[in-house]
Amino acid sequence: MPLDPQAKAIIDLVVAAGFGDLGPGTDPVAMRALMNEAAMVSDIEIADVSELAIPGPADAIAARLYRPMGDAPLPVIVYFHGGGWVLGSLATHDGICRGLAAGVGAVVVSVDYRLAPEHCYPAAVEDSLAAVRWVAANAGSIGADPDRLVVAGDSAGGNIAAIVAQQARSSGPAIAFQLLVYPATDHEFTSVSMEDNAVGYYLTRASMRWFYDLYLTDPAEGADPAVSPIRNPDLAGLPPAYVVTAEYDPLRDQGLAYVAAMRAAGNVVADHTYAGLFHGFFSMGSMIDAAQVAFDDAVAAVRSAVA
Repeated sequence: MPLDPQAKAIIDLVVAAGFGDLGPGTDPVAMRALMNEAAMVSDIEIADVSELAIPGPADAIAARLYRPMGDAPLPVIVYFHGGGWVLGSLATHDGICRGLAAGVGAVVVSVDYRLAPEHCYPAAVEDSLAAVRWVAANAGSIGADPDRLVVAGDSAGGNIAAIVAQQARSSGPAIAFQLLVYPATDHEFTSVSMEDNAVGYYLTRASMRWFYDLYLTDPAEGADPAVSPIRNPDLAGLPPAYVVTAEYDPLRDQGLAYVAAMRAAGNVVADHTYAGLFHGFFSMGSMIDAAQVAFDDAVAAVRSAVA
């Protein structure tokens, strides 16, 4: 279907604000600051929000704890923000995390993993796995049930969530569910959706190249399953998953390919491609009606999984 009219209006706004077509010459530190300044303040009410410092493989990992109404122990979602492993923060994804906490009725721990180019691969994955292990080990102290542990993320955060789910199969902790929102699953630039949506839909193919150039110290690292989770030769035994993709997204086809690969390996996977929407819509429910529908669908999938 054509691009949703509300989505088109948002794309025009974000491009005018300077967030479109990132690439060589873009200062990642300045862009982070610009995104943080533009982050929308959420009015979703929950019981409590507090800051955490989680022991990490390098320094302490900053995180934010969202506690909904309800009696402990509650399900717990560990959330990894998007931003191409370069951008994004606790502030930019505050609304998503509040919405998940309130909608699912779960404790949410949002992880401020190290970003490139200051900290290249595998820093983000190492921090994220450490955070998940800490949450599992300390679930009681944050009012959470470690048997209902969900990993979730959007874009690069979806990439991280998928990788953490793979790595936790052998080393723990047990993960009950994955929510992967338009995840990057393969270091590739030639799929049909990469070609068809290369420009004009907020995330561009050039931007993806820029993100990878900053995240990886060597392009050959793109073949590592800890960068491209679809390239893991063993995808059996993964947690059930719900995967969200968007019609006008360069990453659409690699997300769908990961769905197919997980199913072929015997995993339980539900997915939905949202027509007329673009990469980045998940936080835009207040401006795009179809985006709110997609968010509500994801909340329902997670809530059902951890009921």
